[in-house]
Amino acid sequence: MRAPARIGLYAAGLGVVFVASAAIAGAVVPEDAPPAPAASHAPEQHVATGDVPEQQSTRGAGMVRGLSLEQDGYTLGEVTAPPTVGEAGELAFTLTDPAGDPVTEFDVSHEQQLHLIVVRSDGAHFRHVHPVMDADGRWALPWTWDAAGTYRVYADAAPSAGSAVTLSRTVDVAGDLDPVRDTEVSTTASVDGYDVALDGHLEAGTTSRLTVEVTRDGELVTTLEPYLGAYGHLVALRDGDLAYLHAHPEGDEPEAGQVSGPTVSFGVEAPTPGRYLLYLDFQVEGQVRTAAFVVEATPDGAPAPVPEDAPAAGHDPASHDH
Repeated sequence: MRAPARIGLYAAGLGVVFVASAAIAGAVVPEDAPPAPAASHAPEQHVATGDVPEQQSTRGAGMVRGLSLEQDGYTLGEVTAPPTVGEAGELAFTLTDPAGDPVTEFDVSHEQQLHLIVVRSDGAHFRHVHPVMDADGRWALPWTWDAAGTYRVYADAAPSAGSAVTLSRTVDVAGDLDPVRDTEVSTTASVDGYDVALDGHLEAGTTSRLTVEVTRDGELVTTLEPYLGAYGHLVALRDGDLAYLHAHPEGDEPEAGQVSGPTVSFGVEAPTPGRYLLYLDFQVEGQVRTAAFVVEATPDGAPAPVPEDAPAAGHDPASHDH
């Protein structure tokens, strides 16, 4: 699979300015001056991650997930897995609640109680799977590593007694390492005879609309099947630290047996400008395939970059020879 790419000081400065301003105000306001009217405060507005209207600014730490093993008191315990490449074994872990007890009750999200994402630090060897939980809250599934390196393991779940969390840990796998260094922008991918093209402009600080189109042998694919409650599932990670972005499919949830295509659209939130790694899971004839892309998020109002693999003007993308 081809895959990739000072607020503290500022706040401190604001504090100094605030103190200095207060001192000046106290020096120039007469003692017999009438008291200033009480300031009126508008109610605070909190927007939950993953519930941001399109084009609404969402800058801030609330957009960044998946970089910690703890969130809201919930903790991802040690991840056990085979230590070397090619060794068959089991990948397992437990989530604990704020009291330190294993969590055994989860809400269903996208047809699963927990989504497990595993990807190497260079963005290669992406997997999206669904382990099984036992009565003690231990999640596990058979596992074999295909390549050496440091992997980030994400547990994306919604404990019934709390809110949705995305927790992660890293796992080191011994063996000869051959890292992928190609993180150039790429908006087309081919997998098992299917060609997938990504269209749209990822803009930092807001929800951007991205659309994928699936073709095969130059023909539009209109038999996309529901997978995890949609006709496609998109995972987006920030190149560099692999921060986990929220991406949600647009449109109504399909019913079992329905098919669609050739396009699927998503709302994606990018917290900062820079490179992002995107992984699209789509299902045709009961088989799930993954297409990978690299996109560049621009600052607010900046024009979209032109990917190196973009077709020449007047060229039909459907006829492009991959």
